[in-house]
Amino acid sequence: MGKTINFYETKGAFVKFQQKLALTQVAAAATLAAFQMGAAFAQTDTTATSGGALNLDEVVVTAAPTGRSKMKSTDSVSTLSDTQITQSGATNTADILRDLPGVRSEASGGNGNANISVRGLPLSAGGSRYVQLQEDGLPVLLWGDASFATPDEFMRTDYATSHVEFVRGGQAATAASNAPGAVINFITKNGKEESNDVGYTYGLGTRLNRLDFNYGTAVGKDSYINIGGFERTGGGGAINTTFNSENGGQIRANFLHELDKGGFIQFNVKHLNDSTPTLLPVPVSIKGGTVTTLPGIDPRTYYPINSGAMSRDTTMNSGGSSVTSSATNGLQIQSDSVGIGARFALENDWIINENFRRTSNSGRFVGAYPQNNATAAGAPAGTTPYTLFNSSLDDLGNVFNDVKISKTFKLENGSTVSPTVGVFTGQQNLGETWYWNTYNVTTAGVASFGNGAIGSNGTWGGCCVKTYSVNYVENDPYANVHYENGALTVDGGVRQQNQSVSGTTTANNPAVTTGLGAWGAPSLVNYSLNQTNYSLGANYAIHKDLSVYASTSQGANFTPLDRMVGAVDGTTPASYNKVTQYDFGVRSRQGAFNVAATVFYAQTKEYNYDLTTQQTTANAYTSKGIELEAGYRSGGFRVTGSTTYTDSHLTDSLSTANIGNTPQRQAQFIYSVIPSYEIGRLTLGGSMIGTTSSAGDDANTTTMPGYTVFNAFASYGFSDRLLGSISVNNLFDTLAYTEFDNVGAGTASAARALPGRTIYATLKYKF
Repeated sequence: MGKTINFYETKGAFVKFQQKLALTQVAAAATLAAFQMGAAFAQTDTTATSGGALNLDEVVVTAAPTGRSKMKSTDSVSTLSDTQITQSGATNTADILRDLPGVRSEASGGNGNANISVRGLPLSAGGSRYVQLQEDGLPVLLWGDASFATPDEFMRTDYATSHVEFVRGGQAATAASNAPGAVINFITKNGKEESNDVGYTYGLGTRLNRLDFNYGTAVGKDSYINIGGFERTGGGGAINTTFNSENGGQIRANFLHELDKGGFIQFNVKHLNDSTPTLLPVPVSIKGGTVTTLPGIDPRTYYPINSGAMSRDTTMNSGGSSVTSSATNGLQIQSDSVGIGARFALENDWIINENFRRTSNSGRFVGAYPQNNATAAGAPAGTTPYTLFNSSLDDLGNVFNDVKISKTFKLENGSTVSPTVGVFTGQQNLGETWYWNTYNVTTAGVASFGNGAIGSNGTWGGCCVKTYSVNYVENDPYANVHYENGALTVDGGVRQQNQSVSGTTTANNPAVTTGLGAWGAPSLVNYSLNQTNYSLGANYAIHKDLSVYASTSQGANFTPLDRMVGAVDGTTPASYNKVTQYDFGVRSRQGAFNVAATVFYAQTKEYNYDLTTQQTTANAYTSKGIELEAGYRSGGFRVTGSTTYTDSHLTDSLSTANIGNTPQRQAQFIYSVIPSYEIGRLTLGGSMIGTTSSAGDDANTTTMPGYTVFNAFASYGFSDRLLGSISVNNLFDTLAYTEFDNVGAGTASAARALPGRTIYATLKYKF
């Protein structure tokens, strides 16, 4: 493979470049009070001019054996361009997803550990259980809901991000594994469209210093290269830590060579090494059934590790040796990948598509989670006991390959039929070591003392001192048939999802009570799961500006071992989760106005083990509702928005008293509006993102208030090449709860909220 690109070998020169670039801002400092990282130039958004504000003529390749335009799609499909991403004020992957219709993205965890779902599918375990996150058409991780290792942790967006494609329901279940709800694909630039930019960002009040760049160009006949990335250091955004809690960067490169008849071959590499704060729920209280704050603890800014007194934590690694790590490192991620993609046009119009990637993923997840909201017995007054989640991500590496062959046949009546046959294969490692100590913490974030004995983590008992060394092998053959006859398009697909799992888990030896203790005897993991997924959909174009579509699908999620209920020793089938969906929708273009509306109905059966509540659940859910996406563009003004109404209920549960209740954290309405207006060299815009109130638990005893969060930006082109912009996220410093947990008896609770107001400043130069 050759030498891996190491971004940090050039760090000295990089810092010097930052210093020189910072000097160029002095003249503009009076005008540029704050800037948004990655804000777009005041220019025409080329991806939005085809098919109107929603770009309904754009061809989408995600979760589809053959590319098709949104207008002809048999599924509910949306996209976000790089311009839309930057104008929304999004600062991480979960933020970006909040702008997609139907997505419930609890973007309160920082740069990872986000909870993501769609259309009322339950968020009972965290992560993205029913939604697969992809980079360039392959999964980031095989599953989305592993404890402490969610796909968004291993992803970063920067100037090299081209756009996002989002397919929910329908073919998502048969075109991807573990994606019965949706597929969200982040696509990188390939250099074919020149995009040469460098930008420096400064965070007012957060000490953020970030440098982004991208370079894309042709390198000969039919060949293109794109190189982009970022490096940053800073104080953690709204929480504004007393230390540099953001520290790291990413570089990625693509080389594309085009072949005859639409073929191509493409190579790509990525190196990510980044540390960011781990934002977890903080202590709250319950008054009148509603989540409320405690004195001295602001969920928008509070960070219990904001102190040198809690900077070191001693744990045990998977080999039984002592390891001392820094609690201030938060979420540390290292990810290196190399991939190849190709499309070959063979004789007689046969097409082969190949997509391969090998990735090494590792890191550490360190975050403080409250065991209670009161002082523990014998502890100093004014302190709260916290479990320090110190989980080593020893090995989350994977190898994925997707190959398929297709051909289009023309029938005598003028219609066409395009069969596709393929197979997805993958290997995913789950290598983690958990060792959690207990600390008593004041509201000022000072650890008064620690208790490092194994099994002494308070209400957690001895549950969570363990290791996982497990390998998942996926072999999924699939087939799809695409049929077109004039205005009618039909898609049908089937996927046989097969997974074999083997490895070991170990727990602490309860007989060893001195020092760090010792690992017990390993337990064998050996089981397999199989499920047949299907999808069927149709689209009919009433005329070129109006189409209707309908689809049905059924798909499975094979959840990772740590979330699983059932035996895993090969003698008893382990559990998995199943989703059945039905959609009916319409897309319309009326001049400058575009709209897409979908009525949906979903049934979910799932089994789960929740670490934070220590509960095993077996639930069934139904959700139905309406999803609306609209856009309008006229001259320099553009606005896009979406809203989703969801009526969701538990229809079966081990806790029979919960049957008929609304699932936890499921609001009736979620919505977003993103307007922008260009006046010469000046662009003004922002976003409004919100939700109505929701239940804090499945028992519906607690309510999380609804919220509306506003973001705003202004950018000005000083010349054709130099742009300055200002941006404020959470403009009105809204307290917006996204997650609630019962962590103790009575009203002892914890909740997580979106970050408070943050202001950024950027100078961006196009060359």
